[in-house]
Amino acid sequence: MQLSQIYIYPIKSLGGISVTEAHLTLRGLAHDRRFMLTLLDGTFLTQRTIPEMALLKVSINGDQLKVQHRQIPEDVLTLPLQPTEFIKEQPTEVWGHACTGSVLPSTINDWFSQKLKTPCQLIYMTDDSLRPLEAKHRKSGEIVSFADGYPYLLLGQAAMDDLNQRLEKPVSIDRFRANLIFTGGVPHVEDSWKNFKIGQMAFRAVKPCARCQVPNIQQTTAEIGKEPNRTLAGYRRLAKNKIYFGMNVCWEKELSEGEFIVKVGDALCVV
Repeated sequence: MQLSQIYIYPIKSLGGISVTEAHLTLRGLAHDRRFMLTLLDGTFLTQRTIPEMALLKVSINGDQLKVQHRQIPEDVLTLPLQPTEFIKEQPTEVWGHACTGSVLPSTINDWFSQKLKTPCQLIYMTDDSLRPLEAKHRKSGEIVSFADGYPYLLLGQAAMDDLNQRLEKPVSIDRFRANLIFTGGVPHVEDSWKNFKIGQMAFRAVKPCARCQVPNIQQTTAEIGKEPNRTLAGYRRLAKNKIYFGMNVCWEKELSEGEFIVKVGDALCVV
C-alpha cells in the first residue's frame, strides 16, 4: 500500500488543494482548516447549510492564500496564509467543542458575505488557540484545527472504487474531503487498523468517519443529490444508524522519525 493523494483544506468547507507533500502538525496537515467562516455571532458555517461554499476555490501562492468563485474567476481575494492582523477574538465552537478564532479585517469579511449572500466573517486559529481533541479519544496534549473532530482523515482508493462500481454515475473523491488517500488493500481495509505508518511517520487510527450530507454535494456545481449516501446507506451503516466511510486518525509524533513530512508515493504499512 502507498500514499497516492494528499489534500489540504485551508478554509473549512471550501475547496481543497491537492499537494505532493505536506508537513505534519499535531492539529493536522500544515495549513489545513486553520481558517473558518462563521456567522457574526460565531456560529460556524459549512456546506451542510450553505452548499454554495463548494464554489469557492482556494489556492496557495507563496505566503498568500487566494480565493475565487468558480463562476466569477476574475474576482480574486488574496489574504495572508498566516495572518497577523485581526479585528477581535471570536468565541466559537465546532460540533459542541468550544474554541477561539481571530477575526480577519472587514474587507475580507465583506467579500465572503457578498459571495455567499450571508453576513459572515473569516476567523483564523492562531498558534496560541488550542482546541483539545475529544476527551475520550485524546492522548495528553492532542489538539485539532477547525476540522470536524480529528486532525487527519484517511481514505482508501479501494473503498472509493468499490463505491463507484455500485453507483449508476460515479462520483469524485473530493466529495469526501479526506487528507490522506492510499492505494492497495481491499475496500475499507482501514476499518480494522489501530496503528500504521506512512513512510517513517506513525499514526493512530481513532474511529471510522461518520458521514453527513456533504458527499451528496457536487463540488464543482454545488448541486445537491441523493447519491452517494443513498447507496452507502445500503452497506456502510455500521453503528448508531450512521454511514461510515474513511478513518479519523492522529499523528503519533513521538513515534515518528526524520522530517515530519508525508509525500505521495510513501509506503503505508500496518504496525
